[in-house]
Amino acid sequence: MPQIKSAIKRVKTAEKANLRNNAQRSAMRSAIKNFETVVANNGDNKEDLYRTAARAIDMAKSKGLIKANKAARDKSRLSKQAN
Repeated sequence: MPQIKSAIKRVKTAEKANLRNNAQRSAMRSAIKNFETVVANNGDNKEDLYRTAARAIDMAKSKGLIKANKAARDKSRLSKQAN
């Protein structure tokens, strides 16, 4: 554990950011997985889940969790599956 006050604060904020980032990344992956399972089973709410997954990808990109190229690649794969 650091001794300097500013370093202690950085450890605390880094832990908070890490928890928030992991939760958002997990939510993105879950949305993608839900969409893919519905597509595999020919479900009826495919459009809603596609929109949810695309929004989760965009949010992760805007927060800096994933790079722009990965976001574009993932959304392209999802749209190909949706059609």
